[in-house]
Amino acid sequence: VRIDSGDLAEHARRVRAILDAGGLEHVIIFASGDLDEYELRDMLAAGAPVDGFGVGTRMDTSSDQPYLDCAYKLQEYAGRARRKRSEGKATWPGRKQVFRRHDAEGRMAGDRVTLETDVQPGEPLLLPVMCGGRRLAPAPSLEVVRRHAADNLARLPQALCRLEAFDYPVEIAPSLRQLAAEVDRETMSATASRLKI
Repeated sequence: VRIDSGDLAEHARRVRAILDAGGLEHVIIFASGDLDEYELRDMLAAGAPVDGFGVGTRMDTSSDQPYLDCAYKLQEYAGRARRKRSEGKATWPGRKQVFRRHDAEGRMAGDRVTLETDVQPGEPLLLPVMCGGRRLAPAPSLEVVRRHAADNLARLPQALCRLEAFDYPVEIAPSLRQLAAEVDRETMSATASRLKI
């Protein structure tokens, strides 16, 4: 039986009672109709006798963030580190690497953003894919991508598997902070020199 409108949990309880009373305990109840992760959580928490969910409309687009707001920010030019300093939009300069630490059970414990040449404990996450406009290796197969995604999902901390917000620890390495300070000093010095002319 498919239920797709109204109070799905309540309708599922009524339908289950009717089916069970008629000796149709084997018939499954399937809920659909603009479902999202919060409605699924609420129905499960309410003990709704639903055997499956049809999620479509809200599966391919996030209703609370339906677009990816991103922009290219220059980090290095002609071998020299650069950064943007606008309030609320400041960036970290230079080529970077991210190292991920894991706990004793192999779950993700935190990331550290650092300079590309500043090796830190943990697993380096950024790998070159292209050089000189050419791919460095063939694209991985769908099976390899699927396995990689499943392995990483299995290593998420339990707190990140819940719907409630959780602050995953991301640190900025001292070397990156130091480079940012150096770039700021150079920028201030160059600006001051131009203003004196």
